[in-house]
Amino acid sequence: MPAIFEIHRTEYEIEDDRSVTVAAAQSPGRIHFLGEQCDPKSSFYLSAAIDRYINVAVSFRKDNSFRFFASDLGERKRSTLANLKYRREDRWANYLKTAIFLFIDLGFQMRGLNFSFSGDIPQNIGLATSTAIEVAAACALRNLFRLQINDNDLAQKLMSTHSALFGQDASLVDYQVCFFARKDHFLVFDSSSGVCKTIPSPLARFRILLVDSRVPKLGAESELASRHADALKGLEYLSRKQGGAAFRDFASTDLLEALGDFPEQIRRRSMHIVEEIGRVNDASDALERSDIASLAKIIFYSHESLRDLYEISCPEVDWLVKRAQEIEGAAGSRMTGHGFGGCTYTIIRRELVEEYKKRLEEYERIFGFRPFVYEVKLSGCARAVPERRRVNANTAH
Repeated sequence: MPAIFEIHRTEYEIEDDRSVTVAAAQSPGRIHFLGEQCDPKSSFYLSAAIDRYINVAVSFRKDNSFRFFASDLGERKRSTLANLKYRREDRWANYLKTAIFLFIDLGFQMRGLNFSFSGDIPQNIGLATSTAIEVAAACALRNLFRLQINDNDLAQKLMSTHSALFGQDASLVDYQVCFFARKDHFLVFDSSSGVCKTIPSPLARFRILLVDSRVPKLGAESELASRHADALKGLEYLSRKQGGAAFRDFASTDLLEALGDFPEQIRRRSMHIVEEIGRVNDASDALERSDIASLAKIIFYSHESLRDLYEISCPEVDWLVKRAQEIEGAAGSRMTGHGFGGCTYTIIRRELVEEYKKRLEEYERIFGFRPFVYEVKLSGCARAVPERRRVNANTAH
């Protein structure tokens, strides 16, 4: 555990006051390997937590204010219960507020609190840093208030509280990854039923590289909203033919027939989603059989679909994936996150890592951006972390 306790006690000047209880928790970032651009309420995801974390510490204050400290940024925010609301200028502090509102909704009489957080999850490349902040804060508060609530209920309540505070839908799967992840395991989520299956990773001889393309995401939100709107139109059209239909109800051949002469753009978006649902299930089978060759093909096909059907990739990201695809011994490469830049992941045999990195040296010359490479492992779930008490050498026996 990073020195979050020391950071917290120093920031709030309680280093030597051991009567002040500090509760802390750690939550991982995550990767959606497949399924990210599908219907979040009735689809499948292949996901995992990674060994990059957010650490949050919390303690009671003697007054009724709320103080927030982001140690990595050197930034501080504050609020009171009467003024506790979403404020755009509060940025990262809004995620800590989510946890506070959750406990207020649970009936706790909230008084002043101090929060601190730090972490090493790479920012703005689709690894769910904001979710990790909320989960770590909620787990720290659960520890501080000694609340008996299971992880599944906490995930559900965090999602609902986030949606209410931010005024937009949140993905339950993102929270579930944080709570249900197991070290060296993949997770397969059925977002319709809430069922999660864990699969031991057969990739002991492989490494997972995240490559940040550094491409500015200008206009990405509006473009992504357009893709979602197209997909929704396709689903509405299908529902008129089959009441209550979901994309998961159609094989790709059935979809082609069902959409008939619907606009080509709608057909492409819908086709990607239906085929991606199938790819998640196929990848799950491949992982259970330790069939790395099949897994690699599924992942590469998924990226091609994101490029050609859903159209959210870009030349820089396609270049990064293509360089991995050229290496025999790569078990798949694909964009992850919302698209239009951002990040790729590459699963590659450990002895070929340096070769892939070598090929990336050309990227900056061609595109003008220097890619950042992070090596990650599949991690375990969020957890509360006890503070280790310092022992006075004069009184130790």
